[in-house]
Amino acid sequence: MLDLGCGRATSSIFLHREFGVQVWATDLWFSAGENGQRIRDAGVEDSVFPVHADARSLPFSDEFFDVIVSLDSFSYYGTDDLYLNYLARFVKPGGAIGIAGAGFMQEIDSFVPKHLRDWWTNDLWCLHSAPWWRRHWERTKMMDIEIADTMPDGCQLWLDWHRLIAPDNEAEIQALEADRGEYLGYVRLVGRRRASAMLPSQILSVPTQYVKKPLLRSEL
Repeated sequence: MLDLGCGRATSSIFLHREFGVQVWATDLWFSAGENGQRIRDAGVEDSVFPVHADARSLPFSDEFFDVIVSLDSFSYYGTDDLYLNYLARFVKPGGAIGIAGAGFMQEIDSFVPKHLRDWWTNDLWCLHSAPWWRRHWERTKMMDIEIADTMPDGCQLWLDWHRLIAPDNEAEIQALEADRGEYLGYVRLVGRRRASAMLPSQILSVPTQYVKKPLLRSEL
């Protein structure tokens, strides 16, 4: 299993303990060394492996994983129209890709609701609703979507997390309290790679050979 954007690898440790799977705990923002120590302290170093990597430049071979999960990170890179084309090659045909994280109960297309404006920043446009994510994946013709919905009480869970982990973030807490699940919640999406799906070839470089030629017609 690939735990993509694993943060401090606590989700990776949990996944191994709950399901007995091997997990590659991969993140860009958090140190693989620190995660490795956390994994050893949890006594699961034989089954959870810390990796420092960018989600757009993963160091794995094609069809290496049975399952890919991404918790609270996919919106940072997965909205790219080409990203699923890239990521799907790392999971075996029939393998699952699942994401879960902060999102919208309904799309915010142009005007930010008044009660969210004090909290809103331009990076929040990466958040989307479950129907948006379903459409985003389905149009690639690579995935059979099994789940695309919002988690029950997602807004309240988001608020509870903030009060516990980041109580100083008053702007976000106030936005969640005012919203009450009208726009803000937790979205989840699960799909399986179609065995018949034709994945585009990955272009890593274009081989060229320089030949000196005139740049202007007058030089001919």
